[in-house]
This record gives sequence, C-alpha cells and structure tokens, in this order.
Amino acid sequence: MIFPGRYSKSSGLLAFACIALLACADLASSQQLTQQSPNVVFILADDLGWTQTSAYGSRYYKTPNLEKLASQGVRYTNAYAAAAICSPTRASIMTGKYPARLHITDYIPGRAFRNMPLKQPDWQRNLPLSEYTLGELFREQGYRTALFGKWHLSKEKAPPGSIAHNPSAQGFDESFITYKPLSGPAREWQTPEDDGHNVRMLTDLSLKFIERNANRPFFLMISHNTIHDPLIEKSKLIESFASNPESNYSENSPVIAAMLDTFDRSVGAVLDKLDELGLAENTLVIFFSDNGGLESDASQLPLREGKAWLYEGGIRVPLIIRWPGRFPENTVDYSLVSSTDFFPTFMEVLGQSSDVDDMDGYSLLPGSSERTEGSERALYWHYPHYHNAGMSPAGAIRIGNMKLIEWFGSAPEASGTAIELYDLSKDIGETDNLVHRQPEVAQKLLNMLAVWRTEVGAQMPEERSD
Repeated sequence: MIFPGRYSKSSGLLAFACIALLACADLASSQQLTQQSPNVVFILADDLGWTQTSAYGSRYYKTPNLEKLASQGVRYTNAYAAAAICSPTRASIMTGKYPARLHITDYIPGRAFRNMPLKQPDWQRNLPLSEYTLGELFREQGYRTALFGKWHLSKEKAPPGSIAHNPSAQGFDESFITYKPLSGPAREWQTPEDDGHNVRMLTDLSLKFIERNANRPFFLMISHNTIHDPLIEKSKLIESFASNPESNYSENSPVIAAMLDTFDRSVGAVLDKLDELGLAENTLVIFFSDNGGLESDASQLPLREGKAWLYEGGIRVPLIIRWPGRFPENTVDYSLVSSTDFFPTFMEVLGQSSDVDDMDGYSLLPGSSERTEGSERALYWHYPHYHNAGMSPAGAIRIGNMKLIEWFGSAPEASGTAIELYDLSKDIGETDNLVHRQPEVAQKLLNMLAVWRTEVGAQMPEERSD
C-alpha cells in the first residue's frame, strides 16, 4: 500500500515521498532461514569523493565512524562507480550490469544539449521492471527488504509519475523516497537548519527498521542525499569547521565538512544499533559512493576533475566492507572493484549461482573463485552524453595500472586530444598522456574497449544532422 504525504514536524512525512509497506513475507519461508543468514546494510553516499573522508586519509574531513568501520573491515583503494553520475551507477548496483548494457547511461532525465556536435542516443530513462534487482534477490530468499532515501531510477522523481517504477515495484517491502534538497516537492519545507538533506529522517527510519527485524534476516539500503548539491547544513556546525586554517585549500569546504559530520554520525548510529541488538557479528555492512565529488564544490585532488568526468575524480570512490569472520579486519585491498560487483557478491552470500551471461561483476567475497579469475580484469565506462560540468561523450577502460580515455567526436578543451593513456601507478592525477610513447598499449586498450561496446550493445552518439 502506498502512502504519499506532505512533511510536517508532527507527522514526519516527507513531501510527496512515498512509503511502501507491503504485506509481510510468508512466515513459513521466513522460518526456514536460520540465524546464520546474514543481514546486509548498504550505506550509499551521494557525490562523495574518494579523498573526502578521514578513513581515506583526509586531515580536514573528520569521519571517525567510517574510520572505525574501516578498522573492522576492508578499505578498497581502487573501487569505482560504473558511471560518473548517479542514475547509471545506482542501476549497476541494483542489477550487477554495466550502465551501457542497461542503456541507462545518464542521470534521469538527463538533458538534450541540442546545440552540440553529437546527438545523444535514445537511452533508457528508468530501470525497467523486467530487470532483476537486489530487492527481488533478497526478498525471494525470505529477507525483509527496505530502501530509504534517494532512488533516482523512476521515469519521474515524484509521485504520481514515479510510483510505477519506485522501489516498491522492484522488490523492496518498505521504501521512503527523498529528493534533492530545496528542489521539487522538498522546496516547501526544507531549510539548512532543519535536516536539509534528510539524514536524521533516514537514520530514524533505518534504526526502526533494524529494530523491527532484529529476529529475521533483512536487507537495508540507506541511500543518502548527502553530499549532493545544494551544500547546506546547520550554520553553527559550518562555523566550527570554517575556523580551520585548512579551509582555504581548494579541496576543503567547511560546508561539506559539516555535512560529512552529520553523515558520519548517522553511520555511527546504525553501527551502534547493530551492536546494541547483538547483530553486528552477523551483518554485512557496505559503505560506498555513487560517483566522485563535484569539482565546483571542492577540488578532488590528487585526482583530476570530479563528478560527471571519466577522469579518476569522477569515478574512483570510497568503499569499505565489514563482515566479521568473512572479511579480514583492518585491511587495505588494492584490486580493481566496480559497483557491478555488489550483486554477484550478494548472490554468493545467499548461496545463489552468479554464473549469469549478462552479469558484469565479480563476487568480492574473500577466496571467491570468481575474484581469482578476475584478478587481471578490465573495467569499462561508457558516456555517450554531454554534461554541464564540461564532460563530452567518451568511453574509458582500465586494466592493471593502465587507463585509456577515448573521446567520441571532438575532445573537450580540458583534454585537447582524442585519446589519452595514463599509468595510474605513477600518475594518479592523469597529467602525463602516454599515448604517443606507448602506442601499442593504447591500441590494445582501444581494441578491447571497442569489443566490449559491441558485447554489451552500447549505444553510440551520432553526428547531428538536424
């Protein structure tokens, strides 16, 4: 049953958000699950860059709860979003498929950019109901499923147009959808001083969900709006960071620091609740970001550019996984990881076969045979669109330490060349283009990228004729 509502302090309902409370799953199937069936909590940040937490070495941004989580699990240094913008990455998380395979290659609804040289393809502007999602995977195994926060995979953001493709139609028993702060339905009530990015609301919903389902397996996705624009937070909290002399550096923002303080406290509250209920040992916790940080908000140094770009600043993101007894503690993992990997990981956790023809990821479980086979894997990106941040249509591939970017049509001014090749082990900032010094490597990666595009049916932009 769907309950759309307007937010008020007395009711706690978000404007035009909807909460899906479906009938309880069959008790018989629930009873078949033992206490060994692990719970899963997936915490997804919005537009959070690779270097923007103290868990990843920042001296300015303080995230002690993420640091604690990393000390108890694995911190990945080469984790990537499958796209440099939100909707495609979120689709890859939900399905284990590359955005190019799904034809969801831009944020929904995207923009036409009719005055640009290339015409974007007629891409898919919602996650089709025919796609098998994480919600459906867990629910079919008797789990109680919930997604609270940003969805961004429906044709429309708000009801009534969004309802047909919202989480409630994609396997989630409970859902509560939030929107970009100070825009759309949220404009009527949100303020920077009153939970502007819904962190408190999402945390409260999550804690109550965990409490209600403490005696049965659950899959909970907490999909935050933080730290997406607009940058807003309580003024006193911002002031506490503004006095730091390092606020003058381009990569540091007092507002982002304040937003991350609130976000990190939410992470801590969730972890504390798991401890309080005795669930921590049997709960797999994942922390991830949907793409890199926005360069106009704060520099992503030492990475180049930021959100919407296929340079490292747009696609390399933080990832921490904790599951006591299954993932080692206080460990750094340097292997290549993609947002397409979560689905096959969960399939292995549930004892399901992930040998699916159109599944693009590998299981991340330590000792997984899939991961061994993928030790020399290549990661791919495809973006046949333009973006306000300056990005032009392009594709990219990384294998080992080598990364190639291929611009479709004219390269943007930031590039100046149609092909770029970098050795990330020596040049993480992508400043030294090796394409003319290592032409054989460049050609090999170009060929691999072309073959991959054919295999996944990637849509290409076309020369504009109108």
